[in-house]
Amino acid sequence: MSSEAGSPQDAGVGGSLLGAEYENMLRCIRCGLCLSVCPTYQLTLLEEESPRGRIAMARAATEGYLPLTPDFVRHEESCLLCEACTAICPAGVRMEELGVAVRATLAAQAPRRGWRARLAQRLGFWLLGDVGRLRRLLTLLRLYQRSGLQALARRSGILRVLGLADTEVYLPRLEAAFLVPQGQTWEPHGPARGRVALFAGCVMSTAFAETDRATARVLAANGVRVEAPAGQGCCGALHAHGGDRAAARALARQNVAAFEAGGHDAVVVNAAGCGAMLKEYGHLLADDPAWAERAAAFAGRVRDFTEYLAALGPAPAPGRVAATVTYQDPCHLAHAQRVRRQPRALLGQVPGLRLVELAESDLCCGSAGVYNLTHPDTAAQLQARKLDNVAATGAPVVVTANPGCLLQLQAGAARRGQRVQVRHIADVLDEAYRAAPEQAARDDGAGAAVPAEETAHAR
Repeated sequence: MSSEAGSPQDAGVGGSLLGAEYENMLRCIRCGLCLSVCPTYQLTLLEEESPRGRIAMARAATEGYLPLTPDFVRHEESCLLCEACTAICPAGVRMEELGVAVRATLAAQAPRRGWRARLAQRLGFWLLGDVGRLRRLLTLLRLYQRSGLQALARRSGILRVLGLADTEVYLPRLEAAFLVPQGQTWEPHGPARGRVALFAGCVMSTAFAETDRATARVLAANGVRVEAPAGQGCCGALHAHGGDRAAARALARQNVAAFEAGGHDAVVVNAAGCGAMLKEYGHLLADDPAWAERAAAFAGRVRDFTEYLAALGPAPAPGRVAATVTYQDPCHLAHAQRVRRQPRALLGQVPGLRLVELAESDLCCGSAGVYNLTHPDTAAQLQARKLDNVAATGAPVVVTANPGCLLQLQAGAARRGQRVQVRHIADVLDEAYRAAPEQAARDDGAGAAVPAEETAHAR
């Protein structure tokens, strides 16, 4: 069967995964709009480092014209899967879905990558595949931090001798006790306006457990009953983007089953990368007859925290947050979920808070899962570019909505001595609502709903 007929050649590497994305590849009309928003193209100006170039290479491999050489692997895996190209593409190419298929194919067939990249990826898969295992490791990390060993290791220079200094800086500061979803409930203040299930996440429920609690408190202050269903786990984004599609599908089934009961209005998530992945479950399990319909139904109920609250119409916050802030769009919130205006609208309603716009606010900061570990040079360039733009605003606080962005910006600011505080939007809103709890409990129905933007493309 020839490629001219519109199908991949039998001689290619298409198989079931790349072959299934062939029509997606054919949508590319090579217009070049994607070049204007692609982070790696912006840094290199190389065609093979652009979405258009990567699509062309994937198509050539699928049709049997291009082998999976180390050069092919390098350019395909340097993509951050930030979805900026998907958001701007006039022809409807879905880069996330193509990228997941490419990564799974490379994991099975391509030449092996460097040992550092493989180690970081395997460690991530191993930890996030079992949230209990992650919690045990982070308990040791908390001991490492609180015992003074971390400060000693940094002062002694041993981390640099071991080649770990650039990696260790990304470790989150663990302050609060972990949030283990076991059916916990946060009751609404005042008349009930909604009932949601909280997707606690693996990194969010551990390294950012207090942000999870802040998310629940803000929703409760707005008349929403919040429940954290037991049985949920990692969203599977890191696995899917790293080529372990089978593990991602297994995690998807686990989460779909955990959230099916309860009759909640929505599944609320406060991590942009997790939310984008959860909304992809319908596609990820589309070829599984036992789960396809259930996964699509689940994905249709997923809402980002800011998306849900803005549509609900936030009650006036009783407290002031006297600060000038700028907002950094997480890629998987702005591009993948199309949620841009809602976070800004919510910040704009906080008494005392002044919002300053950030140049290139939706250009990837370089985190992208474990990209800052597997591609440190490119990640560092994007990190520096983002922090330069933050500095230009003059704002002492940068707000975002994804744990990877938080850690990337915090680490970069610390490394260069830039005095800027990085906060999750849920923590900022929580500060305003907790300033006077007795007033926050009042719910008089005030607060106009922010019109919802398109948040998921129709399939």
